[in-house]
Amino acid sequence: MPLDDQHIWALLKNLDDPNHMEFPQNYDHAATRARFDQLAARLDQRFRCTCTVDRGVQDANHHGTIVIPTSATVSGDHVTITVSNYGNLVAVTLGNPGSYDEEEENVLFETADRRLIDDELDTLGYIAVSEHLLWTRYDGVSNHGTCFEPRTWWDRFFDYI
Repeated sequence: MPLDDQHIWALLKNLDDPNHMEFPQNYDHAATRARFDQLAARLDQRFRCTCTVDRGVQDANHHGTIVIPTSATVSGDHVTITVSNYGNLVAVTLGNPGSYDEEEENVLFETADRRLIDDELDTLGYIAVSEHLLWTRYDGVSNHGTCFEPRTWWDRFFDYI
């Protein structure tokens, strides 16, 4: 069951650690990679395609991205899934992040595609966060002594640092 915005905000604030901007204190790269690879394989099966997978992410607070090609969706555009290094968070976006505003995405992102993705995320214990919620101005507790100063919550949990 998806979390409502209030619970997402509470989760984001709880995960926001000023001393660990790239990944959380007890980050397990091997376990995160294994689950990420499992998600990519499951999406390949569900959408009957080969997704583009970026596993080579460095200097970022996200682990990687999976792109379901347009040819495999009914939404008329590709779908990008960005997996954060934090708290099982995943952002699912129609097109590239920032391509559509919330209203456009609500109209264009077909329920059939979203349901298949959400089923796989739920099975693997991921928490989907609305991209549009993440574009909100960051007001967290980043360590101002670092060179990384997030401007939005997307910057904080789903971008390069």
